[in-house]
Amino acid sequence: MGLGTGHGAPTGHGAPTRRAVLTAGLAAAAVTASLTAGCTRHGTTGDDGRAPQSSTPTPSRRQATGSVLAVKIDNVAAARPQTGLDAADVVYAEQVEGGLSRLMAVYATRLPEVVGPVRSARESDLELLRQFDRPTLAFSGAQKKLLPLIRRAPLRPESPAQASGAYYRGSGRPAPHNLYLRPAELMPDGAPGRTALTTGFRYGPAPAGGTVTASRTVRYPAARFTFTWSAGRNGWLVSMDGTPARTTAGNRPAPATVVVQHVRVTKSTYHDVLGNYTPFTETVGTGKAEVLRDGRSYEATWSRPQATDGTTFTGADGSPVNFADGQVWVVFAKA
Repeated sequence: MGLGTGHGAPTGHGAPTRRAVLTAGLAAAAVTASLTAGCTRHGTTGDDGRAPQSSTPTPSRRQATGSVLAVKIDNVAAARPQTGLDAADVVYAEQVEGGLSRLMAVYATRLPEVVGPVRSARESDLELLRQFDRPTLAFSGAQKKLLPLIRRAPLRPESPAQASGAYYRGSGRPAPHNLYLRPAELMPDGAPGRTALTTGFRYGPAPAGGTVTASRTVRYPAARFTFTWSAGRNGWLVSMDGTPARTTAGNRPAPATVVVQHVRVTKSTYHDVLGNYTPFTETVGTGKAEVLRDGRSYEATWSRPQATDGTTFTGADGSPVNFADGQVWVVFAKA
């Protein structure tokens, strides 16, 4: 790719049926939107053995779309501390191959100078991103068989193959944990603003009741997240795999709201180079959730009837469970 070190461098039921529906919807979207040109370069692999998206590299700044920027972020120990994570409006955490975790950071109200390390996309991302109006997806590559779905999806895919000038390799870390993005190169008009954040979340006063909660841990087979309430920060201090999370700037993420969303997780048809199958996280449907805010936990039911909808959270009495103003982390836990 010719990526060099840049300035500011940190030194529902029936999964097959649901995926068929998703695939059909993405194919239909191709009729009205041609997102990229060219075909997958067979035999060429990039980040973690996944194929880069093929297209003509674009070294100059790109035209923004007015929608959110979503960035796939590495989350293994070698990738920490991350950069720009604390500037995201929403951070989604999902399980990937081998029981590990990966993050998707969504930016709408502000863009950090640098975000990363950037890693590869997954099938689950396409369903999750349908809630936004043609978002920009920044990612390092994807499994070869998944690339056609990404190209047909109603989003703007921007890997180093499309926008080489937006990415660079940082120093001090080995590949693939050193690929960074300059968001302004993809979003020259700046952050689109809060109206682009069509997540379905409601913000406002805390609901009545709730349970006093000092901390909450969510475990994957080979990863875990712990959120510890800090009255001084008025947020939940994040720890990952038992280690306090920090950014390269030294900041400790402390989201105002944390959602533990219990979802159906099945095995997709895609796998990594070691043969580990990618979990498919279903974010359309309904299920149980826990909403953490203001040092308390609230039981809730989540609902997202279709992929183009946002996700709502309601209490036992049917009233909305409001989130606190500020950053939101959503951790998808297996139901």
